Amino acid sequence: MGLHKIIRIIALILALVGIIFAFMLVSGNEGQIGSMLTVAYVILALVLASVIIFTLMNLIAHPAALKSTLTGVGAFAVVGLICYFLLANGVETDLRDGKTLSAGGSKLVGAGLYMFYALAIIAIGSMLFFGLKKMTK
Repeated sequence: MGLHKIIRIIALILALVGIIFAFMLVSGNEGQIGSMLTVAYVILALVLASVIIFTLMNLIAHPAALKSTLTGVGAFAVVGLICYFLLANGVETDLRDGKTLSAGGSKLVGAGLYMFYALAIIAIGSMLFFGLKKMTK
């Protein structure tokens, strides 16, 4: 029995269990919310596991794809390191609920924002560049 067929059978069983819990929830039995969440977590875990497994299998089978993926991950990491070490600065901040955000946490938030802006600028710039390049041909 192939892996695809096993995954389809498991998906069908989980879908039926989810439908049963949904009908029980609609019929007024609110005590089944925890069971429905458990089914949702199991489905999420199965989907994540299958995505990771099949992605790794594809990367191992195609070395060119592995090289391309590692190049993209490396570029992402370089942008992240630049944003964290060069652009972000951490300042201890008082929050509304009376707690305090540490300087390290503040630096992570700032680096995340700078990284978002940098990646947005890179994406927009590459779309404009290749769009103009395609129009000039």
